[in-house]
Order: sequence, then C-alpha cells, then structure tokens
Amino acid sequence: METNNESISQGLTIKETVDGVAVESSRERRQRRPAAVVRQKADTYIWGIYIMLLMVSVIELFSASSAEVSGANVYMPLIRHGIFLVLGLGLVMALQNTHYGYFSRFAWFLALVSLGLLMFSNFFGIEINGAQRAINIAGFTIQPAEIVKLTVVVLLATILGRHQQPRGVSTRGMVEAAVVVIVFGGCLWKNGLTNTILLFGVSLSMFLIGGMKWKKFLLILCVYGICGGILFVIKYQDDKKNEFDSVAKTEQVSGGENDGRADTHKGRISRFLEGVHPNDPIDDFNRQVVFAKISQANGGVLGQGPGNSRESARLPLAFSDYIYSIIVEDTGFVGGVFLLVLYLFLLARAGRIAYRCSRAFPAFLIMGCAVLIVFQALVHMAIVTGLFPVSGQPLPLISKGGTSVLVMSAAIGIMLSVSRFAVTSGNKSEIKQEIKELPEDMQAANFSGQSNDTSR
Repeated sequence: METNNESISQGLTIKETVDGVAVESSRERRQRRPAAVVRQKADTYIWGIYIMLLMVSVIELFSASSAEVSGANVYMPLIRHGIFLVLGLGLVMALQNTHYGYFSRFAWFLALVSLGLLMFSNFFGIEINGAQRAINIAGFTIQPAEIVKLTVVVLLATILGRHQQPRGVSTRGMVEAAVVVIVFGGCLWKNGLTNTILLFGVSLSMFLIGGMKWKKFLLILCVYGICGGILFVIKYQDDKKNEFDSVAKTEQVSGGENDGRADTHKGRISRFLEGVHPNDPIDDFNRQVVFAKISQANGGVLGQGPGNSRESARLPLAFSDYIYSIIVEDTGFVGGVFLLVLYLFLLARAGRIAYRCSRAFPAFLIMGCAVLIVFQALVHMAIVTGLFPVSGQPLPLISKGGTSVLVMSAAIGIMLSVSRFAVTSGNKSEIKQEIKELPEDMQAANFSGQSNDTSR
C-alpha cells in the first residue's frame, strides 16, 4: 500500500507507460508548448479620459444648444448628438480590438480615399459658414477635412516607422513625409487656413518625436512657410476672381452687393491685431468674439452651473466652434482649466506608452493621434479666449459635428489598440512575437524608447 500510495503521489512526475513505452503526461505536454503572448488590457487612463470627455460633451452641448431648441422637442439637438457619440463609442470598441499593424497596411488607401473626398467637396460640395467644405450624402453632412487629418497622421506614422534608424528617421523618410504633408495641406487650404496650420504643426511634432536634427527641422519649417505663402497668394487671387465674378453677376441680376470671401483671412488677422474694446459696436464681424468674452466673464471662478449659460442663445455657433466659452461660463475658470489638463494628460499618457513601445511604428501612431487631438483642442481654446484669430475648429469629442466626433473617436480607438497590442514590457519572447505580426517594413525598433530590442 505504501508503494502504491507513493506511486500515486508521484503520478504527476512519473511518466505513464503503455506496453513498457514511456508516454508524456498531459501536464508535461502543456509545459512543453511555447507560451502564448498574453494581450494587455486597453489602457484604463485613456478610457477614463475618453468617458469624461463624453460626459462633458453631453452636458455642455445641451447647455449650448439654446439657439437650436425648438418648441416641439427641446431634447432633439442632444438626441442627434448622442447618436453620433454612441456610434463613436462603438467605433472605439471595434478599433481597440484591431491590431495596430492593420492600420499601416491600409494607410495609403485610406489617405487617398480621404483626399478624393476632399477634392470632391472643394469643387462640388455644399457651403457651410461661407466656405465650400462638405458633402451631403443621404441627408448626412460629411466634412472630409476632418477625415484627412487623421488619415494623414496614420500615413505619417507609417512612413516614419518604415524609415526609423538608430539616429532618428532617415532623410528619405523625412522628405517623403514632408511631401505628403505639403500635398495634403495644399488641398486642405481651401477648407480653412487653420486645418492646414494644424496639419503642419502635427507633422512637425512627429518629426521631432522621430529624432529629427534641428538643422533639418528648421529647413522643413522654412519649406512649410514658403509653401504656405504661395498657397495664400494663390487662394487670395482665386477668391478675388470669384468675388469679382459674383459681384458682377449680382449687379447684373438685381443691382445688389456681395461681400465675397476674398479678404476673409486678411480681415480676421487685422481684427485680431486690433482687438475688441468695450465701446466697440457689435456687428457681424466681431459678434462671436464679443459674446465669447462676455460668456467667459460671466463664468468667473466657479461658473454659473451647468445649463445656466446666458450667452448660448446669442453666441453664434455656441454648440460647435465656441463651445469652450459656454463650458467656462457654466463651470468657471476651474472647469476650463480642468478640461485643459484633461487633454494634456491624454498627451502625457500617450507619451508614456510610446516611450515604452518596442517598435517605432506604434510609438509614432499613438503620439500622432494624441498630438492631433490635443493640438486641435488647444487651437479651439486659443480661438475662443482670443489668443488666435477667429476660425472654425471644433473641440474634440465635445463640439457638435458628426464627422468630427467619429474621426476623433477613431483616433482614441487607435490609441487604445496600440496600448493593448504593442509590447511595452521589454520581454524578448513577446517582442519576437510582435515582430512576426507586423509587416516586414514596419519592424524597425523604437530606439528612443526604454523597451526597444536592437538584437535582431
């Protein structure tokens, strides 16, 4: 009995025999299998920031939509916005479960498709706020400029990741990326000066992240400046011609007058430099700036409370281009600063994940998406507070606008995908597995991070 008990107790370590031939136990076979790579959970900090932005969006958009509320259904603006927020949430959940390597495979295709939509809107699109910038499909309005910004970020991450070297991105990679930005920026120009500047700023940030030397950085900055000046002259002359044709046609038909948009950019910069004074009469040119400042002044330190905004009914585009002023009026200086810190923390968290990525491409990808979201938020806040000339730029994930909400949700989903599938532990077996899952030209190591592996 002692022998049998001993045999039973050692059954987990003694090989079973069949006709005198040793056979491995099932436990031993499991131990001999290569360990599967355990996928991380999506970053909870990014998820938390995203949920908080959605909560702010629901509360403040309802507060800022006084001008849109009809007597029949006061909740209709919120319902319409809520539908896009739910669709955006579904997009985030789908993209976080998609391996980030797939984004590089379709980067060029998506960028070219978005460019095609942008060109179509430039020539055949409908006019919104005085500019031809949208496409109407089955009753839904699509703004391709918002899509282009994200697809270009993904394309830049692909290019820079492919040309990553120990001393930074190669010169060829920088040139290729700069050409892409100039081409897409030139096509974006007609949709708005701010979008082009935003794209230039995001690309320059990604160049610095890639380790570009200051001499090359200043050279590309000069090239951007020259190209921007040329585009401004071309657009100004084109607007002048369109204005002349429009005025001639109007006078021929009715003898009326038409202002046109030839001097829009010049006038905005001029009024920005002159500033707004308390005794200035309110007109169509300074209405947004005046009521935005009044709204922020009403907010004080702690605000009037959500839903108690007094200027939302008078402030044009309070629910989109100027929603930050309503947020400050409702929540005060404290709420405005809290929202700013929330966006900056998203950038900091993305930087932390990017620093720990073992491969270059996911590092570029998550930082590009984060920089796009935060830069757009900063531009929106700068316009509303008077630090930047008036221009239309929605506050990411908060302002009304279906295209903007879906695009920024996609950017969050891509960031979560990187946080889940990119190896940040420094484990060599996991790094090798990650390399196998990436296309051959996307396997460059992240030499600036702490988890890179240069032993390939």
